[in-house]
Amino acid sequence: MVDYQGKKVVIIGLGITGLSCVDFFLSRGVIPKVIDTRAAPPGMEKLPPEVACHSGSFQPQWLADADLIVASPGIALATPELQTAADNGIEIVGDIELFCREAKAPIVAITGSNGKSTVTSLVGEMAKTAGLSVGIGGNIGIPALSLLKANHQLYVLELSSFQLETTDSLRATVATVINLSEDHMDRYPHGLQQYRAAKLRIYNQAKYCIVNQQDALTLPATGADQRCISFGVGQGDYFLISNSAN
Repeated sequence: MVDYQGKKVVIIGLGITGLSCVDFFLSRGVIPKVIDTRAAPPGMEKLPPEVACHSGSFQPQWLADADLIVASPGIALATPELQTAADNGIEIVGDIELFCREAKAPIVAITGSNGKSTVTSLVGEMAKTAGLSVGIGGNIGIPALSLLKANHQLYVLELSSFQLETTDSLRATVATVINLSEDHMDRYPHGLQQYRAAKLRIYNQAKYCIVNQQDALTLPATGADQRCISFGVGQGDYFLISNSAN
């Protein structure tokens, strides 16, 4: 468990994820500040009175004074205000990074351009059926930090490329990129390979990597290694075949 005592923490972005970050720090005796560039951010009415909130724009002085900035996935790291903070040596993370620093149970981490919510929900339900206490969330449903409140035996997380950009401590027991195609190109001006690089961060320090045999873009950046288990239609370590009777 990381000690944040004495840290000046600024959370960028409110909503349910921002509120989960606020709760996380308050539970550890740290009163953060919140910035939301929206004039009327969702969740404002649930913000504890002791937490200062600036809405409608960035608050440059708060950012300059921060020891730690927790940025919403919707705020690009290339945003000038965040770039200035990074250039000044201020640590910038997301809620998934905070979660990974605290989680004790194994993590199944799932990303992809399409179908990741369905796969995450399905894997979670399979684990529940097997009798495990499972926390399902991340980019869907419950914010990851809120999952820490229960003593789960397994976490199944859907992770977006945006969330992975600010995550360094993920050590998934199982990680997968189920497929890749162009998406969010407004966020990735250098194209598909920049987007792919963000997605492939899910494999960093993973024990097992589940890769799509029919989509080479889902392989780790250095290619298949001993951690990789493949799936596909008609090919792969695990594959689907169709037998039709004549």
